Amino acid sequence: CPRLFKTKMVQDDGAVARLLPADCLAIEEIGAAGAIFDVMAWLALVITALFMAFKAQQVEEWMRKYYYLNAYICGVASFSYFAMFSGMGWETIMGCRQFFYIRFIEWGVTTPLIILSLGLLASEDPVVIAAVMGSDVAMVVAGYLGSVALVPTVKWLWFVISLIVFAPVVYALVRVFRQTVIHKDDVDRIDLYGKVSLLVVITWSLYPFVWILSVGTGTMGISAESICYSVLDVVTKCVFSFMMVNVSGYESQELEPQREFV
Repeated sequence: CPRLFKTKMVQDDGAVARLLPADCLAIEEIGAAGAIFDVMAWLALVITALFMAFKAQQVEEWMRKYYYLNAYICGVASFSYFAMFSGMGWETIMGCRQFFYIRFIEWGVTTPLIILSLGLLASEDPVVIAAVMGSDVAMVVAGYLGSVALVPTVKWLWFVISLIVFAPVVYALVRVFRQTVIHKDDVDRIDLYGKVSLLVVITWSLYPFVWILSVGTGTMGISAESICYSVLDVVTKCVFSFMMVNVSGYESQELEPQREFV
């Protein structure tokens, strides 16, 4: 049975002493439970990506961009999970802990695409969408740098920076984009955006807590960390994708010009 929560290694003045990667004689690695969840997440992402890619050929042209974005989001994420359960995309970090840096590479690609998809749904200004995407990428980069930092103070400083640049992303999703949707005066689209953006904001807000318990403090083992991230990734990508292609959320706006001539 894999160990989900690791015990303290060495006690020094009330704090857990951390070993540098070069000093590690053995490392804490992912267990069977974590690997199983990685495979399950990979299957869900692959199936969703293939479904979206094939379905894009059968829908109206104005809907294809959402299907293609969903396919890319889930497809890139599936590459990350395939790499992880194949034993690739990881390094040893402080505390002799296995760290899958491939997650951050994937997040640096997929999370901006999620913002782009929400921005298109909201009919937001492309410049604003690009600015929010940039802040999101900065958040991912800061999170990675905090994960591989060798000095605890620097680690937590990077974590705080990642939260600071995450704040504009949340504000844009719950306020700026939403106000743009409301101004369109389309009830169906407002309702769809409200549901999808709420899903994204809630799930993305849980990632920092997983980071704190895993890489941040070492309280959570590698398998537990992987299970948490797998569940969150499936929700923020697979569930998100199927919610985004809810046609009723687009129909009224797309058909409006036609109705004016009837």
